[in-house]
Amino acid sequence: MATEYDNHDFLNLRPEDLDELLIRAAEKGAERALAALGLENGHAAKDIRDLRGLIEAWRQARQTAWQTLIKLLTTGILVALIVGASIKLKLYGGVQ
Repeated sequence: MATEYDNHDFLNLRPEDLDELLIRAAEKGAERALAALGLENGHAAKDIRDLRGLIEAWRQARQTAWQTLIKLLTTGILVALIVGASIKLKLYGGVQ
């Protein structure tokens, strides 16, 4: 009586061997992925840290630029109000 498994070759692995095989396959896949990204030279962790630092610096610079713009606009509006009030109250001894 033949079964469906008679025509196939099976590979029996111990759980430890299977784990080792999976670990090696995962490491090889990770190496290929890093190589595809151009990070295969062993400095991938440092490169990624540098990129994260660069992105953080960009975010801080952008935030500082917006804060500076808002401060300039606020200061300009306040100066315009003060100048307008001083002209209205004739504090500078202008035309009488």
